[in-house]
Amino acid sequence: MVSSEVLISSPDTREGYDEVNAESKDINVRFWKQMMAQFGNEEEYNKQLINRFKYGPDPEIIIVVDKLLTGFDAPRNAVLYLCKTLREHALLQAIARVNRLYENKDFGYIVDYANVLGALDQALTMYSEFEGFDEADIEGTMTSIRAEIDKLLERYSAVCDIFKSVKNKNDEEEYEVLLADEALREEFYQRLTALGKTLAIALSSEKFVMETPAHLQQRYKSELKKYQALRASVKLRYADGIDYRDYEPKIKKLLDTHIQANDVQQLNEPINIFDENTFHQVKNEQGVYTTLKTTAARADMIAHEMKRSITEKMEEDPTFYEKFSILIQQAIDAYRAKRLSDLEYLNTISEIREQLAGNVHDDAPKLLGNNADAVAYFGTVKDILKTYPLNQPALETVSAEIALKIDEILLKHRKVQFWDDKDAQNRAINEIDDYFYDVIRKQKGIEITYDDMDAIIEKTFRIAKHRNLQ
Repeated sequence: MVSSEVLISSPDTREGYDEVNAESKDINVRFWKQMMAQFGNEEEYNKQLINRFKYGPDPEIIIVVDKLLTGFDAPRNAVLYLCKTLREHALLQAIARVNRLYENKDFGYIVDYANVLGALDQALTMYSEFEGFDEADIEGTMTSIRAEIDKLLERYSAVCDIFKSVKNKNDEEEYEVLLADEALREEFYQRLTALGKTLAIALSSEKFVMETPAHLQQRYKSELKKYQALRASVKLRYADGIDYRDYEPKIKKLLDTHIQANDVQQLNEPINIFDENTFHQVKNEQGVYTTLKTTAARADMIAHEMKRSITEKMEEDPTFYEKFSILIQQAIDAYRAKRLSDLEYLNTISEIREQLAGNVHDDAPKLLGNNADAVAYFGTVKDILKTYPLNQPALETVSAEIALKIDEILLKHRKVQFWDDKDAQNRAINEIDDYFYDVIRKQKGIEITYDDMDAIIEKTFRIAKHRNLQ
């Protein structure tokens, strides 16, 4: 059921070797010869097994006798099985093997087959490293697993409490709509993760399984299954990022072993809602998107996927993406306020998606033509120049001319690793400065300030960099 390896010392030097019976000696010698044939020498044998245990998937258990008590640090090691008597500093050293912090590791577990943990308090008070500490300071160094299991009801209630306002407990849509609030959704994720971990601990305890009524165990299992499915649905609906803590091995094993949860398609890669096939599947509840059971759920997913995409691309064309971010939020707010029906919400979001996918800049002057980079600069330049005394046609024309000129100068100075070459950037900046002085200020008579010149250069350069222009 698990993979394991045995790590021993050379039979010649192993402590207590002379006291071992002949049969054990023979077994140890044969095993040692096999290890030396496989690894070449004792140093390599130790090194490879320890590194595999510390960094690889196998072995899951490493078996030792009076080894690795010092100089061995494997932070992800979570369980220590005590099968022989250890006292004082040796006991402390052994326990220290599982007390290191590690991602998703809340506890170090000690399974005491040798009944030695009763000596821990004495070891702590005797050990020289703890001289000067009050005994009260080191109380609670170790806690019975029962103390964690006792939190199960509290953590289950904490998850249920989030949904106390839900009137129809069988209405999945009502649960999902409630979790539209991002802060509440994050709180749900955290509480559910805590519940899952505590239930996993409880179900690994023979005492819990034997003493807890079967109907109560089943209730915890079925409720966890329901809330895990809800989490998968709302993460898809609201375009939340994948958190691999949701799929940590012990929780996955809990679901597989005890709960028999329905298969969930794990979407590791970001969804491209601008792909026509993906959009069609989402809108029509097809493929992996069959969990989006309502029209509003499908609209929400499209809306939040667009918001996620906009966040990622905002710096490529701030004015354009900010406009669509506002439109999407207005549609979401209108639906939440019941000014739009479910179908109207889906249709509105779909129309916004068509414009966004088509990169429709309906306010860009014809002067810019199909120059996408200049169009991206145009919105930023226009936002800065709109404080100047220019009528609308003049504002748009001048902004477009400046955008085209900046694009022309950047193309002229383009080179490999342009953004790592300060001299090349400064040459481009100086040429743009000259253009502002000679053309915008002198010829056109627009008294653009030095600060606004710098702002236009800084912002358009940032846009160019995010658009991967070299």
